[in-house]
Amino acid sequence: MRKTILAAAVSAAAAMPGLANAQAAAQSPHTLTGNLAIVSDYRFRGISQTFEQHAIQGGIDYSHASGFYLGNWNSSVSGLSYPGGGGIEMDFYGGFKKAFGDFGFDVGLLYYYYPKATIAGEKFDTLEAYIAGSWKWLTLKYSLTMTDWFGVNSISTGTTNGDSEGSGYLELNASYEIAPKLTLIGHIGQQTVKNYGNLDYTDYKIGATYDLSGWVLGAAYVDTDTDVFTAGGKDMGKGTAVLSVSKSF
Repeated sequence: MRKTILAAAVSAAAAMPGLANAQAAAQSPHTLTGNLAIVSDYRFRGISQTFEQHAIQGGIDYSHASGFYLGNWNSSVSGLSYPGGGGIEMDFYGGFKKAFGDFGFDVGLLYYYYPKATIAGEKFDTLEAYIAGSWKWLTLKYSLTMTDWFGVNSISTGTTNGDSEGSGYLELNASYEIAPKLTLIGHIGQQTVKNYGNLDYTDYKIGATYDLSGWVLGAAYVDTDTDVFTAGGKDMGKGTAVLSVSKSF
């Protein structure tokens, strides 16, 4: 009996550090996650960034229980769309978000970085500020450029229109689970480019995702109402189906 009690006491003592570590981890205000994806075509606001070819994407996110977050996301892009660069887009962002029951808000900054890519000597790099509000499965978001909109200005366009700082993008997104692990997604967005009204356009997306044991399979139809964005003689805004597989960890 005494040996049994002693053995139980030793086992409990040995288990306590592990239990304490698990509890500490569960109570930690810090969260670090990563994500990877392969998509058949990288569409940014309806416009192909990969010359209608596949892309490899991935990122890492840090968040704090207070609502503060930081992150980095990267994707391969086409040298026809971003000449002179390394064929990569690197996004850096940070902000603050909070939820109150079914409602939530999100504010932050996002910097799009295209190493060495230029057009007429002007960089594509762009800084945006954004604010978003959500209710259950709906999210309304507005983004405003704090720099020129992806290199668009008088130098890169050969016009006298001026800079494009102050361009905006308004979008409405929906994500509704219709069955366990099966989610319908919808999106509509309106891009306005300051001083360059000919570049204004609307984009749309409708599709679905399915969570297969942690791997998210996606299929969507993406389209725009513009034909001014071309690369290599191809219309980068024409309607197409986009397939994807992603994993978060």
